Amino acid sequence: MKIILLQDVKPIGKKGDIAEVNDGYAKNFLIPKKMAQAATKDAQNERNQRIANEEKRKAEEKAEALAMYGKLNGIKIKVPVKCFEGKMYGSVTASDVANALSEAGFNVDKKKITVPSAIKNVGEYDAEVWCYKETVAKIKIAVVAE
Repeated sequence: MKIILLQDVKPIGKKGDIAEVNDGYAKNFLIPKKMAQAATKDAQNERNQRIANEEKRKAEEKAEALAMYGKLNGIKIKVPVKCFEGKMYGSVTASDVANALSEAGFNVDKKKITVPSAIKNVGEYDAEVWCYKETVAKIKIAVVAE
């Protein structure tokens, strides 16, 4: 019996795969537990449509990320920090950099920003922004006293 997997099933395949299994295994185990559905023409068409939509979404996401990479790569942002007699209170984190980027018009998640281990002094530092899987934009951070 041909089935379409609705979730990953270890010996058979991954979610969305079409597999051939014994009738009893499909009817008595996989289908009642909502792990698979029968591979009818309608179900296969729906699966193909879902795959096409997913590929389209990924392509759009990649295009947006590459456009953001083009804008971000090589820019310099200023991060104002509170200082007393040349010493900073705390350190500059990825969250601070994300806030400075949002003020500059870039919507970047702080989890996608990699800063040097600890920025505890005023000056210029390099940081990385992960735009897409293997696409990393290099930015400069200018830490200035308020």
